[in-house]
Amino acid sequence: MTQEIKQRIAGKAVIIHSGKVLILRESKKYDDGTHAGRYDLPGGRVEPGEHIEETLVREAKEECGLDVEVGRPIFVGDWSPVVKDVQLQIFGIFFKCTIKKADVILSQDHDDFKWIDPRETDQYDLMSPITEVLKLL
Repeated sequence: MTQEIKQRIAGKAVIIHSGKVLILRESKKYDDGTHAGRYDLPGGRVEPGEHIEETLVREAKEECGLDVEVGRPIFVGDWSPVVKDVQLQIFGIFFKCTIKKADVILSQDHDDFKWIDPRETDQYDLMSPITEVLKLL
């Protein structure tokens, strides 16, 4: 018997400030996490009835305390994690975002952040497909 796959749509914010991109490290405390200790971009599930730009603004504020201005989409990709014994297929739409102030305040779901040069992705343990996304910048 084949396990049912649940599909989700996620908005991901590629936040750029002073030529650097913000990455967040997933904490072991994150209940829905599957990649503790690895870096990702801010973002999350698009809620029913929510516009994807609203998702990006909400998730950036929740995850890192930043007010983002949403720009253009730059990448679409998918990945298939297992979360709480449920097989997911997540379709992620990545948007270039900007900020005025870089005062990061992390949620409990993350335990570290870095502003990185997008050409130096090999120095960080990044979740898929972040390296591919940052190469497009």
